[in-house]
Amino acid sequence: MDGALTRDAFLGGRLHLLQPTRGYRAGTDPVLLAAAVPAKAGQSVLDLGCGVGAAALCLGVRVPGLHLTGVELQPDYADLARRNAAEADIALDVVTADLRALPPTVLAHSFDHVLTNPPYFQRRHGTGAGNAGRETAMGEALPLADWLDASIRRVRPGGTLTLIQRTERLPEALGAVLGRMGACQVLPITGRAGRPAGLFVLHAVKGRRTPFRLCAPLVTHTGESHTADTEQYTHDLYKVLRNAAPLPGFPAP
Repeated sequence: MDGALTRDAFLGGRLHLLQPTRGYRAGTDPVLLAAAVPAKAGQSVLDLGCGVGAAALCLGVRVPGLHLTGVELQPDYADLARRNAAEADIALDVVTADLRALPPTVLAHSFDHVLTNPPYFQRRHGTGAGNAGRETAMGEALPLADWLDASIRRVRPGGTLTLIQRTERLPEALGAVLGRMGACQVLPITGRAGRPAGLFVLHAVKGRRTPFRLCAPLVTHTGESHTADTEQYTHDLYKVLRNAAPLPGFPAP
């Protein structure tokens, strides 16, 4: 991180986040992830790979009174998460640690909800980012199956796991989750109606046996193409991104 920061508005200005000008910068993905977590006030939540705190703090804005913990590998991003939480007046305990060596303060607890946005890209299939912070956030160093194993282990019985990932990683994600979590639901996310989904959100419950459910896609933009210098979000997505609404109909009860 080069030291230069921006202060960016999320959830229609309900939350502001300090982010590095160069490096990994949170966009809509952590907002969608937070909107998929069915948390209630008083419950405990763990965000594995929390970055600057975007997903955890978006969830904290929507559901006040949560006991939030974030784990982040990169110390400078962890420090920003602490600063962002303090500015937002949301209690977020940020632990600087590697998922492969979680400290006793995390291992001693199980959580009502675990959310995570694992690195998207397998570097044997692509070129690394030029910025070290962005590369660590986006380029996979720990296999997705191991990342999800660490996540599942921290979910209490009856608790939930929620993750967002690229569509090509769905078979890996299902392989890691099915058999260990139940009531698994997958929400494909596509930019426009009729186009292939580029992302998915997966939600599952530990100890439940409800059959797998593939949901209708969430469409993020109106029209067939971008025709104006406006956001063009669908009504449902606008409510999520600007009004801190939960994802409509997901996860299903």
